Amino acid sequence: MTANQEASSPHTMNTYGRLPIALSHGQGCRVWDVNGKSYLDGLGGIAVNTLGHNHPQLVPALQDQIGKIIHSCNYYHIPLQEALAAKLVELSGLTNVFFCSTGLEANEAALKLARKFGHDKGIEHPEIVVYEKAFHGRSIATLSATGNEKIQKGFGPLVEGFIRVPLNDIEALKAATANNPNVTAVFFETIQGEGGVNPMRIEYLQQVRQLCDERDWLLMIDEVQCGMGRTGKWFAHQWAGIQPDVMPLAKGLGSGVPVGAVVAGPKAAHIFQPGNHGTTFGGNPLSMRAGVETIRIMEEEGLLANAVKVGDHLKAALARELGSLPGLKEIRGRGLMLGVELHLPCSELVVRCAANGLLISVTADTVIRLVPSLIMTTEEADEVVSILCPLIHQLLKEKA
Repeated sequence: MTANQEASSPHTMNTYGRLPIALSHGQGCRVWDVNGKSYLDGLGGIAVNTLGHNHPQLVPALQDQIGKIIHSCNYYHIPLQEALAAKLVELSGLTNVFFCSTGLEANEAALKLARKFGHDKGIEHPEIVVYEKAFHGRSIATLSATGNEKIQKGFGPLVEGFIRVPLNDIEALKAATANNPNVTAVFFETIQGEGGVNPMRIEYLQQVRQLCDERDWLLMIDEVQCGMGRTGKWFAHQWAGIQPDVMPLAKGLGSGVPVGAVVAGPKAAHIFQPGNHGTTFGGNPLSMRAGVETIRIMEEEGLLANAVKVGDHLKAALARELGSLPGLKEIRGRGLMLGVELHLPCSELVVRCAANGLLISVTADTVIRLVPSLIMTTEEADEVVSILCPLIHQLLKEKA
């Protein structure tokens, strides 16, 4: 594929608004396309490439695993599952793990857990609290939990059993669930990703945890995008000093190899029994090796501390360069999950940044999302700012 060829293929479904770029290889936080053009990767495969590209420890570990066994079905014990589960339990303070392949599958499993939790208590029609602007996936159930009418359109009837509330408003949550004995769980992202990098406030997280305890609900926190060290703690909710009952993970867990997981605490860990849930590919030896090695390397290289250091540096630099702009609404997020919201749609910045050697995304129409690899340096963060900020200034000037 050359840069001037059509972005779409005649043989793949027309499901993505692709740029006319085909990447061939990467090194660290840089990638190259098939024409040899270099890009600084500020997107990290959408918060997936935790260790960047071609990591010198990850690659040989995966090559070693491929030479041993790639896939084993779950009829048999898989020792690497036990190793990765033990590590996730240690890091989260929870007790048990179910492995799958994607964030959608992890969230789907969480929804099933909440429903069975209700049925086991004699609730015939369990209901789950979800949030405005949420994104949990594109299956029919996770799409129904998602708070985006634009991507729900054309796929009705949606799954019933969801109660939608606004972010960071405990009184709204209490009002929406008042005198409703069918509620079984509250489900949200600690920092919404696709919805526009919208964080839940620390005091709100603590209030919801307390409410779930009082009412015997499951607290289910979607850490698919904001987890795995992205904010500077292993899981973003840990900034609030709380624990969920159910925690879906994916994206950064395998540094590019598809891995999903549902980590559960005592209240939810034994809801599923044999026959209640399963997967063909989930927990295969290759993906488990990727997860084990990702966490090991993150610990060895101090990548949680790096996410804080570089994220703070990047956020401060963005504020310095953009803070006085009348077209800027807010710079928000934590660690290396940052959003720059403008007062107007800015999707054309994706193309303009790519032309200038920077990969980003725009989500919720007006929010520039930066979720680079956790190995990014402060020098690379400065390079992001040097490319991105002049293009924002130019766009706002054109539309003034």
